[in-house]
Amino acid sequence: MTYADPPWAEPRSQGNEYLDMSWEMFGELCRALALRVARDFDPDLVVGIARAGVIPGAVVASILGKDFYSLTISRREGGELVRDRPAVLSAAPLQCQGKKILLVDEITSSGETIRMGLASIRDRGPAEVRTAISFTRPGGYKPDYVALETDATVIFPWDRKVFEGDDLVVNPRYDDVVDD
Repeated sequence: MTYADPPWAEPRSQGNEYLDMSWEMFGELCRALALRVARDFDPDLVVGIARAGVIPGAVVASILGKDFYSLTISRREGGELVRDRPAVLSAAPLQCQGKKILLVDEITSSGETIRMGLASIRDRGPAEVRTAISFTRPGGYKPDYVALETDATVIFPWDRKVFEGDDLVVNPRYDDVVDD
């Protein structure tokens, strides 16, 4: 079977300051990412880096028909920034041992988080591990598979609106950028 990406899904840099992503566009980028993986790698399971990497990870796993697990790496606790560097907050799944693993995250610049994820998974003794990222920054970490390279600040559909008390409002980080 031959897999082909739509022309708009080729990895490339965007000149926009912000990329306000819809759920539909996010789904298409996950599909393109899954197709890139399927061309030359057949993972036994997919691991998404929590929190936000579990979203593309679960979608890619579903498209590939693979089991999905998560690994928590974060600078935050309870929504508050508490560390300068990310920390591994949960061990890699035991199911990684002896398996071919696809490690997925939503965005990478320096690669610090994905490298920590790789180290955690390698501690489990996988047969092979590769990385897939929805968005990379030009000049940053180069994963094995990427959906889109961009300089833009990506406004993810799950981060566009947040709860403020009992109300769902535009995330204050994007107040001047997106419409309600």
